[in-house]
Amino acid sequence: MQKILIFLFIFLLSGCSIDGLVVWGELNKVHIVKSTSYVKHYRAYFQRTHLHTISHGKKYLYFYNKRTKDLAILLHPDGKYVLYSFSHPNLTIKIRSNHKHGYYHMLKVLKRKGYRVANPHTLGYTTHIALRKYKKVKTYLVEVKDYRHLQSLYRKAIKSYDATGVKKIRTQLPKVLINTYYQKYKAQATTEEQLKQLEIIASKLKMDSPPAEQEALPQEEEESTAENDREERDKDMYRYYMNDASSYELNNYLSTAEARSILTHNQYTLLKKRNSKLQEQKLLHEGSLEELITAYKKDNNPRYKTKIMQRIKEIQQNK
Repeated sequence: MQKILIFLFIFLLSGCSIDGLVVWGELNKVHIVKSTSYVKHYRAYFQRTHLHTISHGKKYLYFYNKRTKDLAILLHPDGKYVLYSFSHPNLTIKIRSNHKHGYYHMLKVLKRKGYRVANPHTLGYTTHIALRKYKKVKTYLVEVKDYRHLQSLYRKAIKSYDATGVKKIRTQLPKVLINTYYQKYKAQATTEEQLKQLEIIASKLKMDSPPAEQEALPQEEEESTAENDREERDKDMYRYYMNDASSYELNNYLSTAEARSILTHNQYTLLKKRNSKLQEQKLLHEGSLEELITAYKKDNNPRYKTKIMQRIKEIQQNK
């Protein structure tokens, strides 16, 4: 209790308010907005500063667990990967991240737990991600709606060419979740009665009306968000590799096609210089005598020569 009081005192002394504490308690948590028999609506505000890219420039990925029927989103804050569950809002999975435990290690850990990268729309979910400031904190607003049960009812009606099971349903199913399935069975219809039943279902789904903006395909939606955030994301990535990344991380990054496509010529040159400096420092502190001699023969770096002479002197003194 005393530690908590000391923390609060320091926090308030630094100019932060109690409201500020409340804000941090609300971030990085999944909340249930609405839950009915046909749709479940989840919302979360995730702090987007200090997030690292996960793969191909993306700062978030969706995962799905078939066994537990769990849709989750993965983020990559400093030093770890964090998986936030939507289907089970109190569940989070943290995986450490360093030069030995990277992207593929994270995938293996999640695979063992039953999670695999997924496209929410193919599973019966709609998603929407937008850049928002939540009480002055930069965040990703993530909205997820679970239509799996409703989608299942419409699929059953379409496949059986029988609209009875959906006639009384008022909740609207986004067309993006059913249109392909509907068109497949419409093409296979052979009788007037089948076509009549499909017309009833189509009217319920409002197939003739243009799709709503939020019903766009997931790639289009995510690409639009990524486009808005591209400049800030690229700056964050460059700052990380320029100031914080280890020699191992930086060397791997510079060898990727992503680095050459994103970085300007000047940025790439500066990162290469930093990489050379980091490798030089590592060699001077950790390199063997043989490695130092090989490096000196290659570029005649006077610092290597000094270190070589120092090592030889140490060897002679220890004899």
